[in-house]
Amino acid sequence: MATSNSNLRVDGARLWASIMEMAKIGALPGGGCGRLALTDDDKRGRDLFTSWCEQAGCTVTVDEMGNMFARRPGRNPDLPPVASGSHLDTQPHGGKFDGIFGVLAALEVVRTLNDAGAETEAPIEVINWTNEEGSRFAPAMIASGVFAGLFERDFAWGVESPEGETLGDELARIGYKGDEPCGAHPLGALFEAHIEQGPILEAAGVPIGVVSGAQGQRWYDIEVRGRDSHAGTTPMPARKDALVAAARMAARLEDIALGQAPHAVGTVGQFDVSPNSRNTIPGEVRFSIDIRHPEARVLAEMDAEIRESFAALAKRGGVDVTVDQLWEKPSIEFDSRCVGAVREAAAGLGYAHQDIVSGAGHDACQVCTVTPTGMIFVPCEDGISHNEIESATPEDLEMGCNVLLHAMLSVASNPPEPAQAS
Repeated sequence: MATSNSNLRVDGARLWASIMEMAKIGALPGGGCGRLALTDDDKRGRDLFTSWCEQAGCTVTVDEMGNMFARRPGRNPDLPPVASGSHLDTQPHGGKFDGIFGVLAALEVVRTLNDAGAETEAPIEVINWTNEEGSRFAPAMIASGVFAGLFERDFAWGVESPEGETLGDELARIGYKGDEPCGAHPLGALFEAHIEQGPILEAAGVPIGVVSGAQGQRWYDIEVRGRDSHAGTTPMPARKDALVAAARMAARLEDIALGQAPHAVGTVGQFDVSPNSRNTIPGEVRFSIDIRHPEARVLAEMDAEIRESFAALAKRGGVDVTVDQLWEKPSIEFDSRCVGAVREAAAGLGYAHQDIVSGAGHDACQVCTVTPTGMIFVPCEDGISHNEIESATPEDLEMGCNVLLHAMLSVASNPPEPAQAS
């Protein structure tokens, strides 16, 4: 006789072993992973994931953006699945847990249900979203964005890597450009488990974050144009030094973010200097900006300050500047039922928990526009992520996975009306 679903608990050791096995693909000397989207290592990770899902009795389908859906049948095959997942791609010097925990926690839910012989009314699905990180193909979360109707498929297929490969061609090359139209796959609800990537839960000594939503983001490309000239013969007053001006702009960005404390953040993550010669004054600099805040009003104020102050700094340095907004993601609130299911699961399991707003973007933040969505956070050491030293404890991951299991069971036992992404 099947075990009562209320008594189910995941196998934390199995979850940990799966994460460590996946971490061997694209392993880096510092203990992290460099498994960029649509590389040969990403293919190996996808192949391993597929084999695990099939061993667990799931049927795996792939859409035209390479998003992978592994389905465990429910009693009613006509109901849209209750899904969970994240991404298997990493940053160039990424860790073992960012994204990977969410995919393999969802797989562990399926394995746990199999072990118990438990049935659900709606099917259960495990999802791997393509190119969440955006490290090789910008912008980030592009495949879940196509799924949600936020990007056009042909635009996404045409995005180029720094080396000139297109996303569509690389999907085909590694064998993960599926036939199913992206966005045609019905989902009844979506959950995503993830490490926090910040210090709040660890500082509070709380193992579970009930994610209520995510802050808004804007990405920019900045181009500063001065004049190349000789480092030894050009007097200081006659210089049009693009690098000096760009450095002042980067410092000004920090002041703008600090002026909207405590929630605002501003980051220069990429910096490209030309001609990058030791004895030539730089004539051109390109750099990126990432700003985030939970309120749209504050993001708009930061945008205005960036444009005004950068123009003034360009004039001061005798250079020109272009501020090009590349991408914007409004702040979002997750579905109240899904958030409530996470909160109730944590309480029912006796785990300390608190509500939290995500500082990072996630695939759930895209898909929530077309599907009821919720997220679960667990702590990571010192709040560090996108780094090889990224670390989470087996105990916290197991607790997060148990919350995921019971939140999904709650919704799958009383599924929402059929819905389909557009």
